[in-house]
Amino acid sequence: MRVGLYLDSYQPKDGGGYTMQTELFRALCRVNKETKHEFVIISQPDQRIAEESKAAGLGWLPDNRLAFPEKIAEFLARYWPKFRNRFHWRASFERKARDAEIDFIWFLGPRPKTIDLPYLTIVLDLQHRKQPWFPEVSEYSEWETRERLLAPFLMRSAAIIAGTQAGKKEIVQFFQVPENRIHILPHPTPDYIKSISSNSGASHKLPFPSGFLFYPAQFWAHKNHINLLLAIKILANEGLKIPAIFTGSDFGNEKFVKQQISNLGLGEQISVIGFVDQSELISLYQGALALTYVSYFGPENLPPLEAFALGCPVIAANVDGAEEQMKDAALLVNPADPKEIANAIRKIYSDAQLRNDLIARGKIRAAQWTSEDFVRHVFRILDEFEPVRRNWD
Repeated sequence: MRVGLYLDSYQPKDGGGYTMQTELFRALCRVNKETKHEFVIISQPDQRIAEESKAAGLGWLPDNRLAFPEKIAEFLARYWPKFRNRFHWRASFERKARDAEIDFIWFLGPRPKTIDLPYLTIVLDLQHRKQPWFPEVSEYSEWETRERLLAPFLMRSAAIIAGTQAGKKEIVQFFQVPENRIHILPHPTPDYIKSISSNSGASHKLPFPSGFLFYPAQFWAHKNHINLLLAIKILANEGLKIPAIFTGSDFGNEKFVKQQISNLGLGEQISVIGFVDQSELISLYQGALALTYVSYFGPENLPPLEAFALGCPVIAANVDGAEEQMKDAALLVNPADPKEIANAIRKIYSDAQLRNDLIARGKIRAAQWTSEDFVRHVFRILDEFEPVRRNWD
């Protein structure tokens, strides 16, 4: 088949979504000769992506921003299906794909498209269904928008990739997708870690000496910075003052977090340094006492894999799917219990053998998942669907 790989408009500041998409695109560039399927990369105009695609022998198709009349037509088509039926109307994206003789679309990002071609998509989380009270998935009709677009998109998919059994269960439960259309492929450990960490000359000035707690997370409410701060305050009141560094872009909650840092009297102990690039992330992981990834959202997350690969012990929220992703390579805690979070930090601080055991287990877990293996499994999904797709033009 001729397969269009759609790259969503992620930016580096978007964090894990950008990292995973970039890693899978580059893995496809490396292994695309291993499949009989022909790939065309579809993205917003981007010279870097176009050049990398061409160098790998892949096609490239620009997905330009919609003109205003086209936006109106897509709006009408979304809310009045008879509009599409009456005029045999197709969205601009699909018209371009069909003109390029594309048979099948692989969406790397989670944002739905209006399309009639068969497609594969990746589901990162469905937390708007599980925890709809968080403002980032509920305010200003965000919940309704996600639901309206996502439900038909998932139910019409030819195949869906989930990272865990917990994630697969949610797709079946919330959207009644048949289980045989859902494939489990865990998040791959990012390859960028190997290339940067192998450069021993990479170093960055950090706000604190090594031995700090590290939390790389966008500033959303669900990232649970406040319960982590309360845990750090518990330890400080006991005389154990461990500094912490928070990184990540502000998506609306940074001001509140900083205010709580001040209210708790932790201003000298907590450093909020905003978005950092990947080479700076390496230095932070390598200098940290532990990654404290206490987000309420799952079922799997990328920073624990980065920490595993770089020898950084992990404390993570025990959300659905976390044990499946991390097994015995992390200390799992109740994200709503500051005392439990504090106890886990205390254990890692005081027990050198525990730290070493977690580091060893983490490296084993990280080595089990690669971007190339993920892409090769997608090749098998495409192979299975090809006999179906050959039945129409």
